[in-house]
Amino acid sequence: MTGLTGLVFASADTQFFINICITGLTTGFLYALIALGYTMVYGIVELINFAHGDLFMLGCFFALTLGGAVMALTGSPMATIALMLLATPVFCAFLNMLVDLTVYKALRTAPKLAPLVSAIGVSFVFMNIGLFWGGSQDVNFPGLIEERNLLAEDSGLQFTTTDLLVILVTAPVMIGLTIFVKSTSLGKAMRATAQNPVAAQLMGINVNRVIAATFLIGGALAGIASVIYGLKIKTIGYQMGFQNGLYAFTAAVLGGIGNIPGAVLGAIVIGMVYSLASAYIDARWATAMVFVILITILVFRPTGLLGARTREKV
Repeated sequence: MTGLTGLVFASADTQFFINICITGLTTGFLYALIALGYTMVYGIVELINFAHGDLFMLGCFFALTLGGAVMALTGSPMATIALMLLATPVFCAFLNMLVDLTVYKALRTAPKLAPLVSAIGVSFVFMNIGLFWGGSQDVNFPGLIEERNLLAEDSGLQFTTTDLLVILVTAPVMIGLTIFVKSTSLGKAMRATAQNPVAAQLMGINVNRVIAATFLIGGALAGIASVIYGLKIKTIGYQMGFQNGLYAFTAAVLGGIGNIPGAVLGAIVIGMVYSLASAYIDARWATAMVFVILITILVFRPTGLLGARTREKV
C-alpha cells in the first residue's frame, strides 16, 4: 500500500508541475504580446515608451465597450471577438501614433531624458483616462469563449480553449512581425533607421514616416494583446497597465530589447518563473524572484538572452 500511495502522490505532483508550466507558458505569451510593442519602439528610436502598458489598458476598455455593444446587437460571440480583434488594434495604433506626432516627434533631438519623462507623463494621462472610462473598481470582461479543457479529464491536466487562443495568436504575430521586419521594404527602412537615422535619411529614407509606422505597429500589437488578455483573464482595471507593462518591459530587456524573438523568449521565462515561484515558494515573493533572475542574467549578459553585442556609438 505504501508503494502504491507513493506512486499516486508522485503522479499528482507531476500533474501539478505540468499544470503550473502550462499556466506559466500562457502567461508568458500574454506578456510577449505587450513586450513586442515595447521592443519595436525601442529598437527604432531607443525610447522606453512607459506609456505602452497604459495604452494596452485603454485597449482593454475599448474592447470591453465595443464588445458589449456588438454582443447586444448581434448576440454572436464569434462576431464580437472578430470585430474586437479588428477594431481594437486600429484604436490603439491611432492613439499611439497620435502621441508620437504630438509629444515624441518634437523631442527627437532632445536629450534622452526629455522623451523618457514625457513618456511617464503620457502614462499618467492614459491612466487617468482609464479611471474616468472604467471607474476605480475592476470590471469583468464578458466570457465570450467557453472555458473548456482540451485534454482528457482523467489526465489531471488543464489546457483550456483560452490557453490555446493565446498561443495561436501570439506565435503567428511574432513570426509575421519577424518576416515583416526582415523582408519588406518598410522593415528594411526600420532596420536602417535603427542602425543610423542620419545615414538612413541621407539615403532617401523618410525617418519620421518610419518612426510613425513603428508607433502604429506597436500600438496595433498592444490592441491585439488587449483583446486576448481580456478574453483570457476576464478582469480589467485602470491600474492594470502599470504592472503588465512593467513585466512586458522586463521581458523585452531580458530577451534583448529591440530583438523580436528575444522579447517572446524573455516573456516566456518571466511567465514560467512567476508561476513556479507562486506555486512552490510564495505568491508574495514571485515578483521579487522575477527581478532577481533578471538582474542575475543581465550581470553576466547585459545585452539580454538574444541581444547582439554591439560597440557603443560615440
